[in-house]
Amino acid sequence: MNFKTGMAAAAFTLSLTALPAFAGDPEAGASAFQSQCQNCHNVVNEAGDVLAGRPNVRTGPNLYGVLGRQAGTEDFRYGASLVEAGEAGLIWTAEEMVPYLLDPNSFLRETLGNNRARSQMSFRVRDEDTANDIIAFLTQFSEIEEEEEAAEGS
Repeated sequence: MNFKTGMAAAAFTLSLTALPAFAGDPEAGASAFQSQCQNCHNVVNEAGDVLAGRPNVRTGPNLYGVLGRQAGTEDFRYGASLVEAGEAGLIWTAEEMVPYLLDPNSFLRETLGNNRARSQMSFRVRDEDTANDIIAFLTQFSEIEEEEEAAEGS
């Protein structure tokens, strides 16, 4: 391996280690969802089956299919800032959800460039690992997971 090839390989390896890790633990995420999220949120599929959380919880939106969805568009009365962020193109991905879960108001203020933006979600997830775990748990109820499963089956 020459110097140039070696440097390229080293740069590629470093770039991989610099990528954020969103591979959370779905089991830990289920536990975190139960202890931190289900008081306000549930996961209910199109057939009306409660897949996670409690039935008839409407403090926060249903999180079924949240990953891959435009922010502020589910059948729920969202705050104006979240609707505005969605209209501006915010799609919920792991990369977007982690900072939102850690500090919803700061996330919306930065996203919208508006220091008065506010989230109706006052709860904050305690740490990045827990946020990643919750996202890993919610991924199993999203179109992203369904698309990956369909691709594996082909």
